[in-house]
Amino acid sequence: MKKKILIAVSSLLSFVLFALIIYLFVILIGNYAIDNEKLVMKATTSLTDQNGEVLTHLFIENREPVSIQEIPKHVQDAFVVIEDVRFREHQGVDFRAIGRALYRDILAGAKVEGGSTITQQLAKNVFLTNEKTWLRKTKEVLIAMNLERRYSKDQLLEKYLNSIYFGHGAYGIQAASTLYFNKDVADLSIEEGALLAGLPKAPNSYSPINNPDRSKERRDLVLTVMQRHEVLEAEEAKRLKGKTVATNVNRFEEKEAFLTYIDMVMDEAESRYHLTQEELLTGGYRIVTPIDLRMQEVTYKKLKENRYFPTENEDAEAAVVLIDAHTGGVIAVQGGRDYVRRGLNRVNVKRQPGSAFKPLAVYAPAIENGRHPYTMLVDELLDYNGYTPRNYSHQYTGYMTMYDALTISANAPAVWLLNDIGIERSLEVLNRFNITIEDRGLAIALGGLTEGITPLQLASSYHVFANEGVRVEPYFIKEIYDRNGKRLDGEPLVEEEVIEPQTAWYMTRMLESVIQNGTGRHGDVQAMVAGKTGTTSFPGVEGAIMDAWFVGYSPDVVGTVWMGYDQTTNERYLHGGSAYPTVLFKDIINELPASLRQTTFQKPTAVTELESPIELPVVTDLKATFSIGGRGISSIHLDWTGPEEERVYYQIYEVNTDGRNHVATVVGDTQYYIGSLNPFTSKRYEIVPYDEITKQPGLPSNIAEVKFKFGLH
Repeated sequence: MKKKILIAVSSLLSFVLFALIIYLFVILIGNYAIDNEKLVMKATTSLTDQNGEVLTHLFIENREPVSIQEIPKHVQDAFVVIEDVRFREHQGVDFRAIGRALYRDILAGAKVEGGSTITQQLAKNVFLTNEKTWLRKTKEVLIAMNLERRYSKDQLLEKYLNSIYFGHGAYGIQAASTLYFNKDVADLSIEEGALLAGLPKAPNSYSPINNPDRSKERRDLVLTVMQRHEVLEAEEAKRLKGKTVATNVNRFEEKEAFLTYIDMVMDEAESRYHLTQEELLTGGYRIVTPIDLRMQEVTYKKLKENRYFPTENEDAEAAVVLIDAHTGGVIAVQGGRDYVRRGLNRVNVKRQPGSAFKPLAVYAPAIENGRHPYTMLVDELLDYNGYTPRNYSHQYTGYMTMYDALTISANAPAVWLLNDIGIERSLEVLNRFNITIEDRGLAIALGGLTEGITPLQLASSYHVFANEGVRVEPYFIKEIYDRNGKRLDGEPLVEEEVIEPQTAWYMTRMLESVIQNGTGRHGDVQAMVAGKTGTTSFPGVEGAIMDAWFVGYSPDVVGTVWMGYDQTTNERYLHGGSAYPTVLFKDIINELPASLRQTTFQKPTAVTELESPIELPVVTDLKATFSIGGRGISSIHLDWTGPEEERVYYQIYEVNTDGRNHVATVVGDTQYYIGSLNPFTSKRYEIVPYDEITKQPGLPSNIAEVKFKFGLH
């Protein structure tokens, strides 16, 4: 008896030990197979404007994870009864369901029913491949049992409903609800939830889009099973089955108008936030951008219109950038007329800027170094060690103001001024604009660069003029939030003063003149605009144009338009110049809402207004007379004809054999008295008008000898 008891106890202990080993094996193998990172579902990243309107979605799997609390109970019940009615009772494997499935398979002589639980399906979807082997099935069971140990039933159901595929690219219950019914999962009705519950078995076959009849049959089956398991009353199930399948399909289609912007958002996410493309496509981020959705579409449509391009250039390319003049956020961008995702983005391609470079390389640096918009420049055909810049008109006036030189885009004065201030000073200011060039020749005054400059760089640089001299790095991302709503910190945007506010204001006033009276006068615009044109010639063909530009700004928007070919050849070149991008830019500005079409630029309080130019008089009637009286016992009275303008200073000189000596400066008057007791003096005098604003003298007057005048003055 003792021996039998001992054998029985020993057998029992052996069985327990064997069961314990098996249990530990299940735990170890299951734990080894579970990678918690895989339970973090790939989620769709959304791009929105500042008002929350969606621009696009970025995803590998279109999925928007939701919590179990957001999923109505009748939707949960529909999935449970059709997929795993004993879900809340078993521990990951339903042996009763497996036995029932085997029995029916044997009766049918083929596999007609599956026995996988919801937990097993989750294990298969997340951790395993679709290979049909005993080893894979064993792993599925082991992982399912361990998942049941780690997570509650609600957590498992939530992960399952967020992982399954519903067809047409929709992963997870929320994406499916949006796709088929254009609503959140929380708003699904009973019959809508039943329809979705019927899809995972065969998403394409039961798709209400492709097969509405089969979809209804499958939905009605789910409703029947819900009734059978007392989730629905018979009367309600019958009423719901009588309804037709009513979908409101919201199939996401990426708009071509937004492709450039999307790519530039992704580039900035990597450079400023260090997010890889894969992280963006799977991380479920919410990216807020400064885009203006309407203007993005406006720029896209206008680039498609051939009327904005020269005759015979309907196949020419173009690029557009629009930046918020106040914040630096990019509100619209087009990298080409037929841009494709991750294709050649002409917004970032360097081209020869032509005269659009003059304000940056010459005029702003000159004002920063003490010149004035009305400073006189030499307008002559000059040779600079073999470099002879020519005006487009082939006419030269001898002298003209900086203001006029910029207005009519004269080349000779621009090169003369660059030579006068020095190339190094120009390069120093260009560096402040964040423009670095290798060129060191005077040709940079006319935009003759080795590499060129991009449309985005030009727009960013002109933004300095519009923003009181402060450079703000243009940006495509305002904020990024992760799937938990936490805001991410990216590399800070550069914001620094580049030029004095006074310089920026003078540049604005000068660039306004370009639009009103100069090379930018083409087209009509309903807002105030300041800007500059640019044209570069193609040396292979006489009169051929390689690049045509307009870059400028209104009080609210800064922008650049470039036109040309990716490769200019003897057969492919522009037949027209900067008038075409100028008209296009103005028509784009005209599409801005009325609130963004201000009619005047507002002068900053800390700057001096640019007054109308002074035309210094040429004095030819200076007279000098000696008389008794005047301002003393006797005096020499000088008088002449000229404007009594406070901005015109009259410098009075006494002329002698050794040269001339400065006697006095007269402001706001055309006469002057010099005290003298000698009526027989032989002194001579000369007057030179002087512009106090520009610090430049005019032409000397005639030389007047003192003559005696009888009588009291």
